[in-house]
Order: sequence, then C-alpha cells, then structure tokens
Amino acid sequence: MNLTDFSCLAHVLPHQAKTRPDAPAIVFEGRVTSYSALAARAGRVAAQLAASGIRPGARVGILSKNSDRLVEVLFGIVMAGGVATPINWRLVPEEVAYIAQHAEMPLVFAEESLLPLLTLARQQDDLQTVLLDRQPGGDSYEAWLAAAPAGMPAPLADGEDVVLQMYTSGTTGRPKGAMLCNRNFEKFTRLDSDHYPVWWQVHPSDISLMAMPLFHIGGLEAVFRVIFSGAQVVLHREFDPGEVLDSINRYRPTILSLVPTALHLILNHPKAKDVDFTCIKSFFYGASPITLGLLQSALGMMNCGFVQCYGLTEATSSIVALPPEDHDPNGTPRMRAAGKPLPGVELRVVDESGADCAPRDVGEVLVRGRLVMKGYWRNEAATAETIDEDGWLHTGDAGFLDEDGYIYIHDRVKDMIISGGENIYPTEVEDAIFGHPSVSEVAVIGVPDDKWGEAVKGVITLKPGASFDEAELIGWARSRIAAYKAPRSITVLPELPKNAAGKLLKTELRRLFREG
Repeated sequence: MNLTDFSCLAHVLPHQAKTRPDAPAIVFEGRVTSYSALAARAGRVAAQLAASGIRPGARVGILSKNSDRLVEVLFGIVMAGGVATPINWRLVPEEVAYIAQHAEMPLVFAEESLLPLLTLARQQDDLQTVLLDRQPGGDSYEAWLAAAPAGMPAPLADGEDVVLQMYTSGTTGRPKGAMLCNRNFEKFTRLDSDHYPVWWQVHPSDISLMAMPLFHIGGLEAVFRVIFSGAQVVLHREFDPGEVLDSINRYRPTILSLVPTALHLILNHPKAKDVDFTCIKSFFYGASPITLGLLQSALGMMNCGFVQCYGLTEATSSIVALPPEDHDPNGTPRMRAAGKPLPGVELRVVDESGADCAPRDVGEVLVRGRLVMKGYWRNEAATAETIDEDGWLHTGDAGFLDEDGYIYIHDRVKDMIISGGENIYPTEVEDAIFGHPSVSEVAVIGVPDDKWGEAVKGVITLKPGASFDEAELIGWARSRIAAYKAPRSITVLPELPKNAAGKLLKTELRRLFREG
C-alpha cells in the first residue's frame, strides 16, 4: 500500500478488499476469512454501531481473547468513527470497571466467558454489552451483525482523529489511556518497499503466526503489519506452546513474534524436536529481557533472522530494532543493545537538565516522530509531563547511545518491571501488599528470572510482634490485583534502605537481590 492510498485506519480493509479480495486475511481455528469478507463484516459492525446510537469519538471496549471476530470488531469500530479500546482480560473486575468508567464506554464487545470481569462495570446503567461468542439459541453476535442496516457511515479521514485507545499501567496504580490517531499508523503503509530494511518488510506472500494477546500494542502491531501489507495472519486464541508448534508445521509461517518467556516454552516443549522451522525467515522478539543462553538456543534451533524490538504504547509500539546481522551466536557487546531507530524515528538521550548526553552516558530516552501518541485521554497534566513542547516523548527509560547510534536500555527511570512481556508498576503491587495487617513497610522490585525475564519481588518489614507467612501474603496480593502482577517471592528485612532524607533506595534493594 502506498501513502497515497492511505488517509485513515478505516480505509485499510476497503483498500485490501479491492486489491486482494480473495486472498486470505485471517486463519483462526481453521476458519479462513478473505479480505473481502473481513471488510464486509467490519462494515456491518460499523453500520450496526451507528444504528445503535454509537457516535463518532465514542470509546468502544473489546474484552476478548484473540479471534478473527476481535479483528473485525476493532476495524468496524474505527470504520464507524469510534475509538477501539481493547481491555486486558487478565485484569480483575475493579481494574476493568475503572477503565470502562474512565473511557466513558457506551458499549463493550465481550466473550461470554469473560463476563465476570464486567460485573462491576455493568453496574453502570448505560453500558451495553454485545457477546461475541453466544451459541445459537441466545443473543448471538451473528444475529446482532445480521440486523445491521445497509450501507455504513463514511469513515473519518483526518490524521489527528483518535482511532485506538490503549490503557497502560500507571505509576500511581491507575492506568492511563494512550490516544493513538490515524497519523500514528502511517508507519505501516510502506512495509513492502525499500523504505524499510529487508528484515522489516512484509509482503503479500508472507504468513505471520500470532499468539500474543491483542490487548497489547505489540500484538496489534504484528496484526497491523500483516493487514496493511495484504499478507495472512494465523491467529491463536492465546499462547499454547504445543499448539504454536503444530501451527508451524501446518501453516508454514514466514514470520513469528513471541516474547522471550514464550520462546523459552517453545524451545523446551517435547514437540519442538519434530518441528521444521525452516519456513520462518524472521523472528521478532521483545517486551522483556532475554538471556544469552536462551538466544543461543533459539538461534541454533530456528536458524533464521532474529530481530529484537523495543518500543512503547505511547509511540505505537516499536521504535527501535536490533537487526539479524547483530545477532551473533557467540555473543557480542552489540547484542546487549536494543537496536537502532526505525525509519521515521528520532531518538535522543538527555540528562536531568535536558541536554544531550555524550555517547555512552546514561540519561532518559526521548523519541519524536509521527508515531508519537496524541496524548492521554482526560489527563492533560500527564500528557504535558510526557510530551514536551517540541514534541519529544519522554519514555521514562534510562539508557545510552553508542558511537554508532545504537541505543542501550540501562534501566527504567520509573521502576517499571517487565515480567513475561507484561508491564508491572511497583506502586500498584506495593499498594496491594501494604494493607496486610502484618506489613509495616513494603518495596517491590524486579529481579532476574530465566523464564519470565524479570520476576516481581516484594521486600517488607513487619509490624512489632507480627508473624510472616510468604504464601499467605502472596495470596493476599493476588486477591487484590491481577495474578501476573502479584509478587512471586517476598523477603522480610529488619529495615528498608533509605537515604538521609528518609527516601527509599530501591537501587540498594536491586543490588542486594540481583547480585545476591
């Protein structure tokens, strides 16, 4: 697709339906949907939303595991002028209710099995629910779709129109809604051209296997790369290593995207020895740290081009990539880099005064370009803190640039933990632990973990005379926040390290538990 064909996200499926009508767009659980069928179904979603009173700019939720229906609903929302708002189905009802209320959602598309997560949110009188998987005899999605009137609203075409709202974990425990607009997706419009390096290109003949969740911008990026290029995606409902290996043998994908934790499970699965990986030309990974041993094992088994990606929701996912030629099975210093900026991306590393750092001096990573979000929904203060007057997005990540322009991520300024590809903010976990009657003080850090990249660790002090039961306290936290955010271990110390002003020194805790 050329830039001249692109004016907004809503135009992508109609374009592909004209140019590649019979080509398969999505394969899901054996069901094949062509581009013409996908465009037609998304168009009916748009028409029915408009007929249901959903107005342009409305945030419409999607609470679903991966499916072809999720993709058509997402595009249908955008084609109706709405703002698609995927919801992480691993959250707890309180967290889902906050997102629904904050986004002022009039309607949520949901799987019936996930309805318990909407228990609190549905107490809002004006929240409608459309069930995506109700069986015949109930109020099915297919019946809802069939009732759509002929025709559909003209899609919005302004580059600044918001089309996607992704909720990111907040350092204060409340997620923020990152508003992504049409211009942010221009980076997907020339993936089959020399505008991008060969290893980043996607062609209509490619087949991408996707098993990572589409409530993350990384998962959506992988699907958008396919659909913008007129290629084919084999979509899995959720990640299962055995099923992924079966799909590699059956569908022969050329592109595979996984977080390191999933890669670890793939390589150690009994089926792996019987899988022919030669079809894969590009393997994309990212979202959490990867060990050299895992990378060496993967390179030896797959023998394809490995690409590491670094990005963030606020910049429409990937902004930096480490190309295949920088992946050495023997290990090199360059392999510790996140990579170099992708086309259209400007990067800086600045010190506390805002001045550019010298090569290899650590500072905060800043990014600028048309891929930077419009801002945070209903949060002007956070937007102003994150995007400065010159358009630079402050990532909150600490890193340095080397003499060749490679960026190395040194640490996370905001203390974020990345475990199994999930972003976890310590403050939220600390709040969940702190209310326990035995806990006097608490600090949460990330510690290295071979399987998860990082594991969440709690460090506490006890109230006088209180007892400590690690399993009971972990269970306490798990009952208050999503299970993947809960600590995997908790240690009691006589006191937490602090400076002269009484400020907690998490750097000392990290040193103690990472080196110890």
